[in-house]
Amino acid sequence: MRSESRGFTIIELLIVVVIIGILAAIAIPKFANTKEKAFLASMKADLRNLVTAEEAYLAEFYTYTSNLGTMYQTSAGVTVSMQNVTASGWGATATHTGTGRACAIFYGTVGSPPAPATQEGEPTCS
Repeated sequence: MRSESRGFTIIELLIVVVIIGILAAIAIPKFANTKEKAFLASMKADLRNLVTAEEAYLAEFYTYTSNLGTMYQTSAGVTVSMQNVTASGWGATATHTGTGRACAIFYGTVGSPPAPATQEGEPTCS
């Protein structure tokens, strides 16, 4: 007569733990990459919103400005710094606290576009 056990053996449990470990090793880097993409998308969106705010200011006052006041707010964790602001153009750089990368944009006539921006009106990230 055999006694029936109703539990899992240690080998079965170890195999399940190994499989979960393999799946976690695959999923965690993908998750980190997704967060990085989200930070970059947030910075690019803020730079595009800056273009809209600057153009609205230009339409009203016939010049660009480095101080938009309450017309423009950045997303959480994003810092935007204006550079080379003139009456006919401007440049800006965005950074995020969650990543070491930066994005930049320029519009109109600027002395030297902020790196890594290369094409007018298009946010570019390094």
